[in-house]
Amino acid sequence: MRVPRAAAFAAALIVAMAGCGLFGPGTEEEGGICPAPGSGAAPADSPPTVRTIASGLCLPWGLAFLPDGTALVTERDTARLLSVTADGRVAEVKTFADVRPGGRPPRGDAGGGEGGLLGVAVSPNFATDKWVYVFYATASDNRVARFQLSEPGHVAGAHQPILTGIPVADDPKESGFRAHHGGRMAFGPDGMLYVGTGETYYTRAIAQDKQNLGGKILRVTPDGKPAPGNPFPDSPVWSLGHRNVQGLAFDSKGRLYAAELGEDRFDELNLIEAGKNYGWPTVEGVSHDPRFVDPIATWAPADASPSGIAVVGDHIYIACLRGQRLYRVGLDGGNAEPLLVGQYGRLRAVTAAPDGSLWITTSNRDGNNQPKPGDDRIVQVKI
Repeated sequence: MRVPRAAAFAAALIVAMAGCGLFGPGTEEEGGICPAPGSGAAPADSPPTVRTIASGLCLPWGLAFLPDGTALVTERDTARLLSVTADGRVAEVKTFADVRPGGRPPRGDAGGGEGGLLGVAVSPNFATDKWVYVFYATASDNRVARFQLSEPGHVAGAHQPILTGIPVADDPKESGFRAHHGGRMAFGPDGMLYVGTGETYYTRAIAQDKQNLGGKILRVTPDGKPAPGNPFPDSPVWSLGHRNVQGLAFDSKGRLYAAELGEDRFDELNLIEAGKNYGWPTVEGVSHDPRFVDPIATWAPADASPSGIAVVGDHIYIACLRGQRLYRVGLDGGNAEPLLVGQYGRLRAVTAAPDGSLWITTSNRDGNNQPKPGDDRIVQVKI
């Protein structure tokens, strides 16, 4: 385990390390449809380098920016896609009727889960093609779909599934509960769409099956076909051996990083290479096994539960759920610094905005934390 060290970063932001782990194997996401957030005014922002963009949201999960600086934000359990401007104007763009919610399945089914409307990505050619991409769970699978925005906030036609069959599995003991969907997406500098998936928790061996889309990072064309140059013929699989990929981001050299939730030993930050195997479920964390690629950084479950990541300059920023913090980590995985510790609760997504700041979403209404007035929210951190 690499032990994070404190360093100066708007000194009021950096706090001594505290526990940042999972609730237990496979349970980091359990919870229901958003509970009532309480009442009263939201507390004033502290420190002054952080400000609230929007509040009163319901489990914001994914966040991506349009060229004009407007953010598109998914709400996991409501299946709503929202637009959020820098001055805090929030509007509904679209609701996805075929989404199976993450917290409470439809029609009174038992159980719950981690599915719903998850990742969102904007085409790198949005100025001309207007495509927006979403990752979501249905009753039968996880999938990627796309739709066009003919103008800001206006959807042109129905959404089109372009990549289907990403597996889901029910808890055999509690019908309806599902876990480890993955769901994060990012366009690479090559113009291809990269998609992180999970191994469903209940069928973990599929992470080693090259024919199965679970427990992988996938690379597809903008219309969902296996991308040219993929390591396995006619396959969207880019890398394998993943447990539950929750963050994807590229650096200025085009290198892909992924954050991955571990089980009961190590959470991981990985540098992803085409065709490589990252070991799950055979190994967790650093193994020194030549068959597998070791992570560039690990945290014990008491120290990290990583979700979204963003790369700005020479640092990777990692949003933590139970740890309730933002890590700033070097591109080599070293010199991790904990920021915002405990100030905003569970942190879900972190995305670099066009102005160079970070937008961060909270996840305090998912049943794993006591929500405060104003939860859930989007905050901006200037770095």
